[in-house]
Amino acid sequence: MDYFKNFINGEWKDSSSGKYTENRNPANTEDLIGYFPSSTKEDVNEAVKAAREAFKKWRLVPAPKRGDVLKVVGDIMLQRKDDIAFEMTREMGKVFAETKGDTQEGIDTAYYAASEGRRLFGYNAPSELPNKMNLSFRIPIGVGGIITPWNFPMAIPTWKIFPALVCGNTVVFKPAELTPKTANTLVKIIDEAMHEVLGKDYIPGVVNLIHGSGRVVGECFLENKEIDLISFTGSTVVGKRINEVGGRELKRVSLELGGKNAQIVMDDANLELALDAVLWGAFGTTGQRCTATSRLILHEKIHDKFLKMLVERVNKLKLGYGNDKGVDVGPCVSEAQRETVNDYVKIGLNEDKATLVAGGDYAKEGNLAKGWFYKPTIFKDVTPDMRIAKEEIFGPVLAVLKCNSLDNAVEILNGTEYGLSSSIFTNNVNDAFRAVRDIQAGITYINGATIGAEAHMPFGGVKATGNGHREGGWTVYDFYSEWKAVYIDYSGKLQRAQIDNY
Repeated sequence: MDYFKNFINGEWKDSSSGKYTENRNPANTEDLIGYFPSSTKEDVNEAVKAAREAFKKWRLVPAPKRGDVLKVVGDIMLQRKDDIAFEMTREMGKVFAETKGDTQEGIDTAYYAASEGRRLFGYNAPSELPNKMNLSFRIPIGVGGIITPWNFPMAIPTWKIFPALVCGNTVVFKPAELTPKTANTLVKIIDEAMHEVLGKDYIPGVVNLIHGSGRVVGECFLENKEIDLISFTGSTVVGKRINEVGGRELKRVSLELGGKNAQIVMDDANLELALDAVLWGAFGTTGQRCTATSRLILHEKIHDKFLKMLVERVNKLKLGYGNDKGVDVGPCVSEAQRETVNDYVKIGLNEDKATLVAGGDYAKEGNLAKGWFYKPTIFKDVTPDMRIAKEEIFGPVLAVLKCNSLDNAVEILNGTEYGLSSSIFTNNVNDAFRAVRDIQAGITYINGATIGAEAHMPFGGVKATGNGHREGGWTVYDFYSEWKAVYIDYSGKLQRAQIDNY
């Protein structure tokens, strides 16, 4: 059986605890993937020290060359995409086509970050004084603590690590406990690219990997004064804790948190297109996405017809191991996650008094009994005040609500604490633009599902979904760099700006 290790200062090392946790296939719990370290404060401190030392040299590597490393990372990932995807499906459960997409997003992010090595633009501005020039530059910050979730175990770490590196920072990476093997794969690829590009000038400690729990490793990130910034994707509860403690220590913090995303379907919409979208948005990745469609807001004129179409399609979805052909929906990532989903189904039935029209139970037929499968579930007669309409479930559960107008639909959509992704299906261009203006979300799709963000665009939300930063695209580079203003005076005399020269 494989025992995996942390990666610290360019070496694979056991944890100082000598303890391990097991990692199993959620579609078949008899399939033991391996054992991963239960790391300690000492492990974190060692990794941070290595990253701090490496920062002294890595920040001086020209940004285009840092980008060259990421170009090679993308090339390696492209060559190994199928193997990476297969193992990712084995580890976290979503179907092979989705883990290939997860890997491709990492590839796209690598190539985008590589090009940013030649495009970390500063700004110049005219001086208010003669014979003087004003410039500005991006400079790296230091050591970044990277904390990522299990649902996109390749894509999300690349969103954070690649921009951090190309800006000249070093990182200590804590992946989710449920998806440690994919993290090992990513770090091995980065280190391989480092060796290939830098050769004899290889710098150990630029990327460090520490496995373990959030209660231990995550808390150490908050406590360690040598970590300058933290990027976290996960629950709102944990995000608030990171924001509170990180703010007290003046760490730069980026949070991408929960969502309760909705798809609106107006009475003039293409219903077949809207049906494909909600199936993909609600039950892709078994509903385990922060951008998943967990609410469906149907115009009253098409409500009954569309709901009938939806239930018929949902009942035909095939559950199973995601590496098998023909599978539509994989398992929940763990037994605990499946129990959370089932608890919310009970809330929908007993507390909220909604009407169950599909699913609502474990899936245990045949080989499904070996994994953490849950039937795709739909509730109708849901009202905006119900818990299943307001709280993030993170599973294959869809709440269907009814609206009577565009204004009513937008009001319902905006009626949660979250604001990540959103969608509207309509053929009325005026309604589409009104929705773009009025929906409170970081992302809005017109005639598209709530999932499917592209790597070169800003990603993030409003309200309780985060703290204002964005991942992806050009915007993320502002988080991973500081601005330095430079004034060059070639007048030959002391000139005083901000003194009344008028």
